[in-house]
Amino acid sequence: MTDPRTAAGTAGPWDVVVVGAGSSGCALAARLVDAGRRVLLLEAGADHPRPADFPVSLRDAATLGAAIPGHPATWTYAAQLAEDVSYPVVRGRVVGGSSAVNGTYFVRGTPADFDGWAAAGNDLWSAAAVLPAFRRSETDTDFGDGPGHGADGPMPVTRLRLDHPVTDAFAAACDALGFPAEPDKNGGGTPGHGPIPLNVRNGVRVNTAMAYLSPRRGSGLLTVRGDTPVSRVVVEGGRAVGVQTPDGVVRADEVVLAAGAVASPHLLMLSGIGPAAQLRAAGVPVLVDAPGVGADFSDHPDLYVTWQPSRRLPMPRGLLPLATALNTAAEGSGATADLEVMPWLKPFRKVLLDRSQGPALAGVGAALRRSAGTLRALRGASLYRVLDQARRRDDLYLAVALQQEASRGRLTLTSADPLVQPRLEHRYLTEESDRRRLREGVRLAAELLRTAAFAPLVAERTGLPEEVLTDDRELDRWTRRHLATAIHLAGTARMGPDSDPGAVVDQHLRVRGVDGLRVVDTSVMPQVTSRGPAATAVMIGERAAELMTGR
Repeated sequence: MTDPRTAAGTAGPWDVVVVGAGSSGCALAARLVDAGRRVLLLEAGADHPRPADFPVSLRDAATLGAAIPGHPATWTYAAQLAEDVSYPVVRGRVVGGSSAVNGTYFVRGTPADFDGWAAAGNDLWSAAAVLPAFRRSETDTDFGDGPGHGADGPMPVTRLRLDHPVTDAFAAACDALGFPAEPDKNGGGTPGHGPIPLNVRNGVRVNTAMAYLSPRRGSGLLTVRGDTPVSRVVVEGGRAVGVQTPDGVVRADEVVLAAGAVASPHLLMLSGIGPAAQLRAAGVPVLVDAPGVGADFSDHPDLYVTWQPSRRLPMPRGLLPLATALNTAAEGSGATADLEVMPWLKPFRKVLLDRSQGPALAGVGAALRRSAGTLRALRGASLYRVLDQARRRDDLYLAVALQQEASRGRLTLTSADPLVQPRLEHRYLTEESDRRRLREGVRLAAELLRTAAFAPLVAERTGLPEEVLTDDRELDRWTRRHLATAIHLAGTARMGPDSDPGAVVDQHLRVRGVDGLRVVDTSVMPQVTSRGPAATAVMIGERAAELMTGR
């Protein structure tokens, strides 16, 4: 058997083994290599060394064809969004991680988000402290010459300014309702409506493997191993000394878990680091009683207000379905922007089209024609939702998301077998404030559709009767029935000071109770950012490298 320490690329013991080649892991590995560290990057999914090696379904930024449950480049987790609402949660399983399969929505968290982290005892993560990492990560084609942006980083940041009836109507509707324009959603300015930053170049979804790893593949300091799942962290004498793989134990001076907000806490628990009673119940020997592992995570609940166009609208070919968004604060919430509304430019079935396979594999039909694994994954989905989407196959959408939920979820270990998924319970809408604000978001979407700007385009609002819209109790029932998730899971191994009993890692992202072990991904976020976390996940990798190397 080949010793993993002497795999192609370098020899000898590794300085760092990074588990998970996703948004944070790729950035971290690349920057550690830049600092002279010998890095082994392990990924359970496939490795595509060159950008051109990625399948079309992953490169094509105009579709979400790879995000259908059962795709070989993803994991599909069965989640309970609410007590009676199940949903398949798809995460990346490929070098590049979820950045290779997501919607390319590359918006930063707001300064208020990071200053909130700092106020909770994490001053190394204030808005001012993380700004250099954001700048270093990007090449912003619109604002790169400004003081808050980068002009020569790995990740491209672009904005679509489309001449399209829907985007034009949406902007005019927002103006009519008094919402300000926000031309730079990564600029930290007043929330409002404006173009979405995207990690796209020439129609290609640029994932973190393309951006960070491909330029460093020739370095003798970096070795990337795909198709290499990890089952646990190996701890000896209170120190992490390596990880267990199917080929044996890979040893390193330091171990970093960057497997994402589901897999990283799962690995911690499989390694004996987690809530003691829960570990014992699953048959895992307790190494460190860490009650915060898997506890109190946050995410973005969302749903869709649908409408039927009054005429045939252009279907932009080769372009993304999302180009603009409105971010605003719910009444009385005290937040800067806890609601988000985004118009879709294509019907759902067109968005899920895998253009490498042709139109026969679009939308729900694609899922039903795929492998048995896809069918197993779809068992977690609401049959009503699947059928409703099929019935409204040509409708357009206003996506409504709650960006700062008060409710908290829970990830629970159910077995010592690493192949058995943990239980995911989002517990959405358990807090009345969340129900109230999501009602407000739905009503805001309906109000936008009623404006004079949308009048020439909208034949009717579909699936949301007026008598439901005007009744709080009925609207809560409708919301629960249509509930979905943005899949922005965060905080399953959150950072915090020693005084926080639920904090799993410190500000340097070191796991408490075990030397030589860190977590570097969205698991460590004290709370999910009030905008999508993709850019923040990359920043976490960049910032962690700073803290690990002093550079």
